[in-house]
Amino acid sequence: MTGKMSMGAGPESRRPPEGPSRAEEASTRVITTVFVALLIDLLGFTLILPLLPSILDHYSKNDDGLYMTLQRGVDRFAAVVGVPPERKYNSVLFGGLIGSMFSVLQFFASPLTGAASDHFGRRPVMLLTVMGLTASYSLWAVSRSFELFLFSRVVGGISKGNVSLSTAIIADLASPRARSKGMAMVGVAFSLGFTLGPMLGACLAMEAVEGEIFYLWSALVAVMFAVTDLAFIFFMLPETLPKEKRVPSVVSGFQSVTGLLSPWALFHFSAVSHGMDPPSQKSKSSSFQLLGLVYFLYLFLFSGLEYTLSFLVHQHFQFSSMQQGKMFFFIGITMALIQGGHTRQIKPGNELKTVKRAIFLSVPAFLLIGWSGGLIQLSAGLLLYSFAAAVVVPCLSTVVSGYGPANQKGAVMGILRSLGALARAMGPVLSAAVYWLAGAEVCFTACAFFFLIPLVLLGCIREQTKEE
Repeated sequence: MTGKMSMGAGPESRRPPEGPSRAEEASTRVITTVFVALLIDLLGFTLILPLLPSILDHYSKNDDGLYMTLQRGVDRFAAVVGVPPERKYNSVLFGGLIGSMFSVLQFFASPLTGAASDHFGRRPVMLLTVMGLTASYSLWAVSRSFELFLFSRVVGGISKGNVSLSTAIIADLASPRARSKGMAMVGVAFSLGFTLGPMLGACLAMEAVEGEIFYLWSALVAVMFAVTDLAFIFFMLPETLPKEKRVPSVVSGFQSVTGLLSPWALFHFSAVSHGMDPPSQKSKSSSFQLLGLVYFLYLFLFSGLEYTLSFLVHQHFQFSSMQQGKMFFFIGITMALIQGGHTRQIKPGNELKTVKRAIFLSVPAFLLIGWSGGLIQLSAGLLLYSFAAAVVVPCLSTVVSGYGPANQKGAVMGILRSLGALARAMGPVLSAAVYWLAGAEVCFTACAFFFLIPLVLLGCIREQTKEE
């Protein structure tokens, strides 16, 4: 009897377990799909970046009413902080104004988009945001006035919630290792998109024939990328939030407008903290809020110095636009290599230690850049800068993705993205003011040592226990 039973059980006992491997394959498929979809999206989104100065010059020559009104505001800011009256600096300031406006719109849209996906699912909301981006690029293609161009950027800013949805999809994955790898691949998509997209946009602008609007082909290719992304998501992206895990209604998903749109409430993650049962989760909720503050402070300082970097290399090294393009290409490729090689290999539970090291390296990075007297010193600073940028945001996103109930991951990642957008709206304004009022050395030195604040805050956060 025993022999028969053992013989009958033999094939079953020799059969390899299929559950974990299938789950791993499913996670890999989701990560790959998100990576490709986000890369396509970012290639279309970044086509405009090298063209923005020329677009602004184009509208300035047309004496467009709205443009001239905004230009007077830029001129007043430049006069107050002492920016030299050069065309190059004016383009950077005006571009920064439009960039800050875009970030403010993302600040409002990201948490609402994420919360909506907690009820309706990730797929339908993702498709809706890409439709909005398609409309935005289409408006850009047909725009012949600054008003319509600006309106296209407004539509794009409202629709850019697809980035936070991408991180929410990664946060839906059950395995901490898969989430860590997924967030790193999101970072790789950003690095490649912001490296290759601007190069493609500049090349397309050079192909414009005489009598044709120089940005037309870039806008049409952006539309093509958006339509391709829409089709790819429709056919390839699975739904990662099953119906039984969704919040029961849109109202419960949004919680309250105040909880999703008030900066103070965002820092406290008020819209999701109720999902953590007190008092056992009280310390976890406190760590959750500290992580949001660290994320905001890091991006506030980083985005400000990233913005003033264009001023520094033009003023100290007389970099042309082409040389600046090569510099940012070097940064982007370095970040992509670090994220694809080092960041995605970080073991679950080691993310905060890695973030601490990366933020600590930001201090010498910005000191080297701010006080650089030659290209070797500048390059060394940019290398450290690239390493920190490639590690901090993906790792913090991975840690935050482990917080909150399963049916509120969209709101969690949307709020995190919203805090980043708020930082990117405020950081460049303050850094530009300090740069021109006190000088590059003071600006970069002060901000370098301010990086110690998020470093100290991270020391207050107890390492979150990770379980596969």
